[in-house]
Amino acid sequence: MTIILTYLREYISVIDKWLLLFCSVWIGILIALNYQLGIEREIIAGLDSRFKQFIALFLVYCCAFIIPYVFAIVFKRQLVAATPMFWLLLVIAPVLFALKVSVANPLENIMEGMWGNYLTVITTLPFKLLVVLIPLIVLYKILPAQQRFWGMTVQGLRWRPYLLMLAVMVPLIVFASTQSDFLSVYPRLKQIDFIVPYTDNLLGYQLLYEIGYGIDFVTIELFFRGFLVFAFVRYAGPAAILPMATFYCSAHFGKPLFECISSFFGGLILGVIAHRTQSIVGGLAIHLGIAWMMEIGGYFGNLWMK
Repeated sequence: MTIILTYLREYISVIDKWLLLFCSVWIGILIALNYQLGIEREIIAGLDSRFKQFIALFLVYCCAFIIPYVFAIVFKRQLVAATPMFWLLLVIAPVLFALKVSVANPLENIMEGMWGNYLTVITTLPFKLLVVLIPLIVLYKILPAQQRFWGMTVQGLRWRPYLLMLAVMVPLIVFASTQSDFLSVYPRLKQIDFIVPYTDNLLGYQLLYEIGYGIDFVTIELFFRGFLVFAFVRYAGPAAILPMATFYCSAHFGKPLFECISSFFGGLILGVIAHRTQSIVGGLAIHLGIAWMMEIGGYFGNLWMK
């Protein structure tokens, strides 16, 4: 744990304080607008086509990700080397994630009835991994060589700090599991409650769902801590972590408010760790651990509230 605190102290000591202040205030404004106006849960979710949702999400992500870079380029020009490739990547990032969120699962209508619905649920997130992974493979081949594929390496990784971070999260998740807005969302496993009366092997189907759910965090870490850190650090150095954290927070606009706010700080911490260790695997382990603990917390929290 000490080494992670050291990473954070060193990062705070070197990062431009005006950019840090701007990103903190800017994401606070976006959070307030989202939850006051219902941008994600009501306006975007209520759009009548996936293409319209894609455009709306793209605009939200541009606000969260591109505007911090524009601030840095206008007021702190020395922080960012704004080459043509940088501008191209700056647009590709919100396009790719908006596509990931809004794209339809091609298996959605392959089977009718209840089990067709179950198939759709458990294959959607693995499909979205492919939507992100394929472009990232192409970009990895095009961009200057990296040591590993977007930080997917365990070389030199020490696991004890990550386990301690998970331990720190336990009381926070216990507290969250008493909150009604958290329990209205978690466990995500409730999405497959419709199969309960129709199977004698419920645990197996639930585990399959949780594996598919976990795959989404591979997608998230590859995109945010892999692509948005390792691709952009070439142009912005450690400053690239801040726009990544604001973008990451905006990806949580449909989640409970506490989870959304904490995602900014979580994204910042995981970004610093990925940058210093040159690996996203430890962060992925934390993310998966927290996600599955939230599933457990949501399950027992809902039982307690009954």
